[in-house]
Amino acid sequence: MTDSTYPATGGFVDNTSAATFIPEIWSDEIIASYQKNLVLANLVKKMSMAGKKGDTIHVPKPVRGDAHAKAENTAVTVQNATESEVQVSINKHFEYSRLIEDITDVQALSSLRQFYTEDAGYALAKQVDTDLHSLATGLGTSGTTSTTYLNNAGTFFVDASNGLSTYTADTVVSADVFTDAGFRGIIQKLDDQDVPMDGRSFIIPPVVRNTIMGIDRYVSSDFVNNGQVTNGQIGQLYGIDVYVSTNCPTVETASDNGASTVDSLGALLLHTDAIVMAEQMGVRSQTQYKQEFLSNLFTSDTLYGVAVLRPASGLTLVVPAS
Repeated sequence: MTDSTYPATGGFVDNTSAATFIPEIWSDEIIASYQKNLVLANLVKKMSMAGKKGDTIHVPKPVRGDAHAKAENTAVTVQNATESEVQVSINKHFEYSRLIEDITDVQALSSLRQFYTEDAGYALAKQVDTDLHSLATGLGTSGTTSTTYLNNAGTFFVDASNGLSTYTADTVVSADVFTDAGFRGIIQKLDDQDVPMDGRSFIIPPVVRNTIMGIDRYVSSDFVNNGQVTNGQIGQLYGIDVYVSTNCPTVETASDNGASTVDSLGALLLHTDAIVMAEQMGVRSQTQYKQEFLSNLFTSDTLYGVAVLRPASGLTLVVPAS
């Protein structure tokens, strides 16, 4: 779809692309669609800055302490304060806007309104999840951060011949698909870093779901969620909730990969504390009448920031896209 910058002549919802315009209903339905389509944003640490001023939030990053034996008639051992912090810049401001002509308001089919409200919620949710997925380059078992997946201590792939291996450029081929042994291997990577067992999630692209459904031991009541898919969740593997997302990032394109003719995608295994999202303004909807166009300008927007909180609490598993 071609976009237009207001007040250009394009971008109208007219009789050929019509929807009923009811601001109150739009707002509620867009928020519902936004919340329904979020995947990764529901699996990270979220902090609300609603009503607070400033463009930066300081998130405490306390170091985990140790238990000490208590001897009779002795004082307790006080933990040393070694806390640090992560600064999250509130610099992500995205909007979704449409112009609704008066004639459309009168003549449109009400059933079309749902398309636009769901599209607005989906678009904003997709942007939030995409921004969160982009932080995967900063995850790693060594606790160090990186701006690339290449030679990152937190990025792996399942070599068809050698099993779980550190990811490097020009290595992933079509045969290097998700395997049970590979998944158990990256689980151990988190275990070795003393990442808590609870609060872990595995976010996969659709191609990995297809592979999983072909592994006999997974196609059972222990994994398959026969109920409604909620926010992308499809089941569990070894006690870890599994989610499908089309926002999983492209780690390497086929044109950049000298060893393959397909793109490589990144699946994420992470704990809630790996990434933090600070939301200063949730989804807001507002309208303004534009007499020069005899139309209502409708806009939904959101304001937030994202950052890596605990790099060692997440890993990327690179898989071929097909």
